[in-house]
Amino acid sequence: METADSRLSLSATLEALNGALRGKAGEGAPLRGSVWFKENSARNLRRRDFLAPRAALRGMFAKEQVPLGITESVVSLKSPGVLPIQSCQECSAGLTVHLERPAAFEQILGAIPTYTKPPQRGSGHSILLNCASLHGRRGLASLSLSHLRTILVADHLAGLLHTQGVDVHLVPALQDEEIHHFLRQLRVDWPSVLETSPNLEDNLAMKEALRRCPYATFAPKDQEGVVCKLHLKEILKEQEQQEHLEGYDSNLDVFLVTEEKLCHVAELHRMALRCMADAPGRTCSVVHVVSHEEAFQQQKVDLLWRLVAPQTLPGPQKHLVCGPVKTIRSASPLSILHYFQLRHSQMYEASVLKYGDLSQDDTWTEIVNVLTAAAIRFEMLSINHQSQVLLDVEEASISTKGTKSGAFVMYNCARLATLFETYKRAEAQGLYPAFPPPSELNYKSLREEVRKGEEDPDLKG
Repeated sequence: METADSRLSLSATLEALNGALRGKAGEGAPLRGSVWFKENSARNLRRRDFLAPRAALRGMFAKEQVPLGITESVVSLKSPGVLPIQSCQECSAGLTVHLERPAAFEQILGAIPTYTKPPQRGSGHSILLNCASLHGRRGLASLSLSHLRTILVADHLAGLLHTQGVDVHLVPALQDEEIHHFLRQLRVDWPSVLETSPNLEDNLAMKEALRRCPYATFAPKDQEGVVCKLHLKEILKEQEQQEHLEGYDSNLDVFLVTEEKLCHVAELHRMALRCMADAPGRTCSVVHVVSHEEAFQQQKVDLLWRLVAPQTLPGPQKHLVCGPVKTIRSASPLSILHYFQLRHSQMYEASVLKYGDLSQDDTWTEIVNVLTAAAIRFEMLSINHQSQVLLDVEEASISTKGTKSGAFVMYNCARLATLFETYKRAEAQGLYPAFPPPSELNYKSLREEVRKGEEDPDLKG
């Protein structure tokens, strides 16, 4: 029976492959990160599953030569979690590995419940997930399309972490009802109530810490909302001497600390205390999900927290920066409300074209709402979070035919669900035989022939 520890995984396979190279490279050989990478393109997957590039191998081995016996060592790898390996070959591109795919299919498909079972709680890790784009927002007009992408990325990340058994705390609590209602339409369940009560003493203590800082200049009393001016360049130099800090922008300098920014830090501070109180001894990390336009300011908030409440900083702070969202074929900036309405109307029109008048069907109203939310999430999340998203907002741009369209994905998911449901009904009626158990399937049939002209020219012999 498969257990969580014996489940086949890419991470375990990559670790074993890198270990095989380390063993041949000897002590003192440089090995930074993973030398191997998993192929993703359909063309390359017809030839290999993993590749260790020639350039990386040259940096590892003396005389830039791959040692004899390395391919045999790779093929003989057998340990928990490692995918079955069919062959390892050296070519001009480097070392290639091809998996024993039928055996991998059999092991995975024969133990589906093991792979789909959610992990148990108590992973020993908590994450404070801060969506910086939601701090201080008042009304939908204060949110841009880039902010919307950041919110959807944070919500998606929270869901993924929950499925891995990680205890996630979301910040900030959303006070604006208009924004909260809009996010519910997109199936984003963001907390609207503070997990911890605001504490005036926290804010006073932070201001006192700023008064003790030699790099802070307090603002005149007539500057409403401004607390002080911080010279971050000196603070960053001092922090770097005390602990190893990386990734901060070298242009960080003057930071005008406002009451709003101090409230931002105070909420993070209170949530960090809550995390540590709920699970003493548990590892806690902070992830700031931020738009590209606000990444520079969020680094300032990061350093402000380090300065005013270092004793409660639970662990490392990571910044997940999302690329910008741009529109094409739009004469003026597009608001998030107009974007939602546009996609909703396009999804409705696409549904009418397929199924006729839906105005009298309340069920279809909800279906179109769900499809609209799913299409928007797909549009924002289907591209690497660091890359720019280009939205085509032409009235007729949405389609159920283009493979990059959210509507295409949603409608084809619906079609597949219909096919599966039809099969189940036909099986119950005796029209189809029962599906055989996994042990009786011929997994060697699950293969894709190499097309003519696509043989790997790099392979020797």
